[in-house]
Amino acid sequence: MKFVCPLIVVEDVHVSRQFYEKVLNQRVKFDFGENIVFEGGFSIQKKHHFARMININKDNIKQNSNNFELYFEEEDLDSFIEKSKGIEGIVYVHDLLEHSWGQRVVRFYDPDRNLIEVGESMGSVVKRFLSQGLSVEETAERTQHPVEFVQQFVSQETV
Repeated sequence: MKFVCPLIVVEDVHVSRQFYEKVLNQRVKFDFGENIVFEGGFSIQKKHHFARMININKDNIKQNSNNFELYFEEEDLDSFIEKSKGIEGIVYVHDLLEHSWGQRVVRFYDPDRNLIEVGESMGSVVKRFLSQGLSVEETAERTQHPVEFVQQFVSQETV
């Protein structure tokens, strides 16, 4: 068996498509009208169409459950946050925060209140720590990643 992609249910496919293209720079792979597949590996489907497919009342599809998120990584997180703050309608779950392992993330909702997380890649975190003067061992300990992972970025620390 092969997992293909998550599908999230949305009220308005066109509004959601614009959101994912504009805010998260996603590109459409296939547009089937009621269903859109993004190159990033997920799909959106119109709520009433999805309800018909699974033979339930569309009112039984609950939004804003906060039990699922789409996770994206951004190499230039600071620029992304600046850009996103200027986009009307984004509702933040929290501002930029840094986890104990050093990764910085922000979370917000899409137009249907599906949870979105955008974080810096762990490679970016490692490069940031190395450029701040942490040793390979200190960086490995702080990021909770193996020394071998951190060593991949030693020559790239100024990037």
